[in-house]
Amino acid sequence: MRLLFLTSRVPYPIEKGDKLRVFNFIKEMSKYHEVYLFAIDESNTSNENIQVLKQYCKSVEIFPISKFDIACNIVTGIFKGLPLQVAFYTNKAGIKAFNNFCKDIHPDHIFCQLLRVTEYVKDICYPNKTIDIQDTMSVNIARSNKKRSFIVRPIFNLEEKRLKKYEYELFNLYNNKIIITESDRILYPHPRRNEIHIVPNGVDYEYFTHDTEVNKDIDLVFTGNMGYKPNIDAAFYLIEKILPIVYNVIPDIKVAIVGTNPPKSLVNKANKNIEVTGWVKSVKDYYSRAKVFIAPMRIGTGLQNKLLEAMAMNLPCITTPLANNSLKATDKTEILIGNDEVQLADSIINLLKDKILNDTIAKNGNLFVRSTYNWQTVGEQINRIITT
Repeated sequence: MRLLFLTSRVPYPIEKGDKLRVFNFIKEMSKYHEVYLFAIDESNTSNENIQVLKQYCKSVEIFPISKFDIACNIVTGIFKGLPLQVAFYTNKAGIKAFNNFCKDIHPDHIFCQLLRVTEYVKDICYPNKTIDIQDTMSVNIARSNKKRSFIVRPIFNLEEKRLKKYEYELFNLYNNKIIITESDRILYPHPRRNEIHIVPNGVDYEYFTHDTEVNKDIDLVFTGNMGYKPNIDAAFYLIEKILPIVYNVIPDIKVAIVGTNPPKSLVNKANKNIEVTGWVKSVKDYYSRAKVFIAPMRIGTGLQNKLLEAMAMNLPCITTPLANNSLKATDKTEILIGNDEVQLADSIINLLKDKILNDTIAKNGNLFVRSTYNWQTVGEQINRIITT
């Protein structure tokens, strides 16, 4: 089957959760089908990175959009009533290029990642289309909006309303709908939400392998795209609310906040205890060097890839009920869950002070993630969905 992936970002290099997911989808589907890729590119992706994608794709078409294009897209989209998340990527020339690409390759199935690209396939008559919704974006916006300035809050209130309407309307455009977690499916704004297939993420266990030879010189690590609102909020929560409690017991704790695009306000929080790295070549190195992992998420939706990776690296993990609602690990056995900064701080202290507890949570968490989240199994599930 000729399977065409349509993405709002070039899926490589992998520095964001949506890119990680679609890259592995492409990799797994190339085992079953002839894979093609049409990707919108706002970041001038290098030819070297495109060559990585060509290992799995018969053809790769990159459509670049400039900052000027994006500005025009947004203005046009606003007047059309589109959500900003959709307007940002909806480009008239891009839609024409995509149509021409379809005419050249005659795909049997079009696989869209995220609602952002739905305008590209709205008027295409191909009978087989699948969308990876990933999470319920309107809910994500609503949760994030509680932490935004009152000045911009009305803009995002409107964005939430437009997203809900758009999420409802796209439902009938696709044969198949995919989402990461049951908790997001429950929140999806459509009465036939139970038709959405739940397809979790996986972990590359060949890459995320625990290295016993590495010196553990970092006590606590938090990773993620630091340009993403939920991760920014979690980082400040860790620095301003959780760590001050920990300092009373472990004043010399070493903490690393690892991830691309941290805002200046977060970078300025670095001190003798806290390292804010920005982009790193390998997040795996920081997992290897750490003794404990924390994901103190208070807003956002979906499954946290960072927790899967940390567990695969045999790190004991701490998180909040919000993040574990999707992960579904067992508290006090496979993970430690804290409802507030006091509980989260106590978990950090206990894992750093109690080696037996540290080893037990790490081992159980590793067994849990390996038995539950696997890209090969995910690939088999997707293939059943698109071929049935």
